[in-house]
Amino acid sequence: MKKSIIIDVISYLLVLLFVYTGASKLLSYGFFYAQLHKQPLPEAILPVLSVAVPVGEILVATCLLVPRFRKVGFFASLLLMSAFTLYVGYILKFVPGNKLPCTCGGVINMMSWRQHLVFNSFFTFLALVGFYLERKQSYPEQKKMLVV
Repeated sequence: MKKSIIIDVISYLLVLLFVYTGASKLLSYGFFYAQLHKQPLPEAILPVLSVAVPVGEILVATCLLVPRFRKVGFFASLLLMSAFTLYVGYILKFVPGNKLPCTCGGVINMMSWRQHLVFNSFFTFLALVGFYLERKQSYPEQKKMLVV
């Protein structure tokens, strides 16, 4: 399979994930904001997170759709998914009973915390592979643009 096809498939899977979760959070913002307040996070950062997370997810998805910004999109995906995965790991390890509500958005918030860990780990791995492959990818049309 051509490397560019693999990059495209990984990119589209991440776009689907980030657009779905970002849009779900924005469309049900009140619910997302209420769930966020139940998390073990400092109260002062919650207003910023409530906007930055869904908008950031949509911006990352946009970067993944534009070949010129795809490397940045994969790197940002890797950072976001790593942060989400580490957070889920923290919940599983340190929160008794893992009874906190999920703030993921959409049907994804119906997963258990263990399912989230597997799900997030899978998408973190995809972002890492995408970043690695994209880093080595060359685009002739981009080289032409740089020369002009």
